[in-house]
Amino acid sequence: MLKIGVTGSIGSGKTTVCQIFETLGIPVYYADNRGRYLLQNNEKVKAQVLDAFGTGVHGAGHIIDRTLLADIVFNDPAKLTILEKIIHPAVFDDFNNWAASKKSPYIIKEAALLFEAGTYSELDKIITVAAPFETRLERVLKRSKITEEQIRARESRQWPEEKKIEMADFVIYNNERQLLMPQVLELHKVFLSL
Repeated sequence: MLKIGVTGSIGSGKTTVCQIFETLGIPVYYADNRGRYLLQNNEKVKAQVLDAFGTGVHGAGHIIDRTLLADIVFNDPAKLTILEKIIHPAVFDDFNNWAASKKSPYIIKEAALLFEAGTYSELDKIITVAAPFETRLERVLKRSKITEEQIRARESRQWPEEKKIEMADFVIYNNERQLLMPQVLELHKVFLSL
């Protein structure tokens, strides 16, 4: 079974592209969502986070306060690295368990940091979803409560889009000039033929 990665910068439309693949019957693993789930529900991950960041990140109901944790790690690259060394291996194992249960010609792993985390090497092909920065910025400002400054800070910690395009096997352009559906359908045919 082929394992396809879908990545892209914040606001590029990775989730939208993956939702189209899902309508075609292709299972999609959303790594960022699963990482958040594991942070709250995997006892080993929770214990490692509390050990690394202290009980001050413990919120009500014995859950990790993600907002407080984000404030800590997004303002300190060393602490972000510590958190990633806890979350990425847990997501890696979770993905492999999930993938083993699927029966499909191919599956998709959607993750913002496929290249940065090095997990792209576990996948057969990579798709980068690309869009101009101003378009991405506008999308994120409309859908979430983070500020432009926070978006730019997150963007600065990821690889430039040009590098993600260069590393990818395929590129889907979500620039509002090219339709997504034909691009996804073309890749679906390619993956079914591999």
